[in-house]
Amino acid sequence: MTDQLTSPPLLLVPGHWLGAWAWDDVLAHLSPADARTKALTLPGLDGDDPAHATRTIEDQVAAILETLDSLGASPADPAVVVAHSGANGPVSIVVDRHPELVRRIVWVDSGPMASGSAFAPGLPETVSELPLPPFDELGQQASLAGLDADHLDRFRDRAMAEPAPVVREPVRLTNDARHAVPTTLVCCSISGAQVIRMAESGHPMFAEVTRLRHVDVVDLPTGHWPMWSRPRELADIIRAEVARGR
Repeated sequence: MTDQLTSPPLLLVPGHWLGAWAWDDVLAHLSPADARTKALTLPGLDGDDPAHATRTIEDQVAAILETLDSLGASPADPAVVVAHSGANGPVSIVVDRHPELVRRIVWVDSGPMASGSAFAPGLPETVSELPLPPFDELGQQASLAGLDADHLDRFRDRAMAEPAPVVREPVRLTNDARHAVPTTLVCCSISGAQVIRMAESGHPMFAEVTRLRHVDVVDLPTGHWPMWSRPRELADIIRAEVARGR
């Protein structure tokens, strides 16, 4: 049993095109030397992996579960999982299959996916990867507010193309117990009030939110990548959520 003064396992999962490096600025304000805190590079986003383009969402699920195990997560000492943006696919599956391993899920400008949904279901089978779009195009889909030229240069230099199987595959969820996992929505490019309205109106991006039993909403006004635009404030939010989970 974890001592009351010991922090629970904390896993940070980045969104599309990103590796563990995306959390560096946030970790600098947390406890980067904490053996129970880890930022994860999902399969398919590792440039040293020669088969990265063929990695699947199941590979990512397996990597998350392996990392939770390495951090000591268990039903007696479940983890806090922080998921940004497109990490919601594999993380939603993990929470569905093993809700007992997660004491709280923190969605960063994101939210749980609904069963049967996919990021890019219509992506042609001939496409093997989904590269980071030009920023003028990306900015029409997700807010770049708060990012300066250095942020954008680092993003472009370090981004990996997303494996097509990951964005094409629908998530399959069957366990209603996932809805009982305490959840925090960190709302950045869209306000918390807007997210709740969208959820209540049945918007597919947030429809699952209405099925959650324990939801807290925290506003952090900025763009879609708060780990760069407001890392200290995001770290403070994560720290508070970890403390609640003890």
